[in-house]
Amino acid sequence: MKSCDLQIQTPEGATFSLRLASPALRGIAVFIDVCMMQLLVRVLQSFFVAFQWISPDFATALYIFLNFLLSVLYAILLEWFWHGQTLGKRLFRLRVMDACGRQLTFPQVVVRNLLRVLDSLPSFYLLGGGIAFFSPRGQRLGDMLADTVVVVVQRQRAPNIQPLLAGRWNSLRDHPVLEARLRQGISPEEATLLLRALTRRDELAPPARLTLYRELAADIQSRVTFPPTLLEELTDEQFLRNVLDSLFAFRRVTGG
Repeated sequence: MKSCDLQIQTPEGATFSLRLASPALRGIAVFIDVCMMQLLVRVLQSFFVAFQWISPDFATALYIFLNFLLSVLYAILLEWFWHGQTLGKRLFRLRVMDACGRQLTFPQVVVRNLLRVLDSLPSFYLLGGGIAFFSPRGQRLGDMLADTVVVVVQRQRAPNIQPLLAGRWNSLRDHPVLEARLRQGISPEEATLLLRALTRRDELAPPARLTLYRELAADIQSRVTFPPTLLEELTDEQFLRNVLDSLFAFRRVTGG
């Protein structure tokens, strides 16, 4: 792998950097996931003892089918509901994300995991691991086709957002349900990128800054439905500041 960092550049000229996961670290996470799937398979085997009495051939065929289904759905469902993470990735603080910094989509999750069949050839992920080793962005075949990357979740303390609020009351605090949906729908990496976009506002030309903030606000509002009255008196920039405060305020309280 030629680079350890993913550089994300917006059309407005803002550049952000995220740490890419090494193939070795990804391999260890995969090993943990394989062990977990084997444990689930063992549990599944115990339920097929009864079918052996009815029809051994049917029980074998059903077991093979469900074993394949489990191996595929394990990663797909966890990466979708855990925002790009499986159990192995969580343990090693890794996360799958869109290669351009956009929100990870369900088709991307499905494509990258279905291609595991090819990446695992001829055995022990030799094909996928070799491709990832020489890929500038550490992508295996499934990542390339899905346009995804695996990044390291950086440990950081929740920053002080109060200067960004400029002394204004965060109106989102009056809507705890909306704040909960924001925390569920926005990953830590996206929150970090949002923080960088706001703290580096003076580095952007005013037209580019307005365009960037408008696109960021529209993306968030497409995920969470906000009452129109809540947004009427907020500029895109102030809305983003409020969102950031809601995200990191929760982390300060919980110690996350």
